[in-house]
Amino acid sequence: MSEIEIRARRFDAPEAQALIQAALADLGARYGGSGDDTPVDASEFEPPAGAFLIAYLDGQPVGCGGWRSHGDGTAELKRMYTAPAARGRGVARAVLAAVERSARDHGRKRIILECGDKQPEAIAMYTSAGYERIPNFGFYQDAPGCLSYGRTL
Repeated sequence: MSEIEIRARRFDAPEAQALIQAALADLGARYGGSGDDTPVDASEFEPPAGAFLIAYLDGQPVGCGGWRSHGDGTAELKRMYTAPAARGRGVARAVLAAVERSARDHGRKRIILECGDKQPEAIAMYTSAGYERIPNFGFYQDAPGCLSYGRTL
């Protein structure tokens, strides 16, 4: 089995944007529309206020995730994605752990996220990683099927 390598990259880097577009296409297939209309600016993922990470298998980018500041001491997880061909190989869990570590290293005490009810594999991963339901927040807080989770880092 190949080793997963995680590297920090700029949110607006071409390989990051390719993964983000794939993530949005996946969300669009599940929910319709563009996939996610949440306002996001690349500068939000620049340290120390955020970070964006890419997972590589055999030198190929196969997954991503990042965090951005969400108030004092809290990070918001954004743009978690694993390419279909790399699923089931621990990529998402490796990215999640790296994102959490990065947020903690930058002084964040808590991490939150929002996802939808048509992402059962994501929900299963988050809950098995210790995330618990929290009141909805963010762009989709009032949308049907929005689920928000959080955990202490």
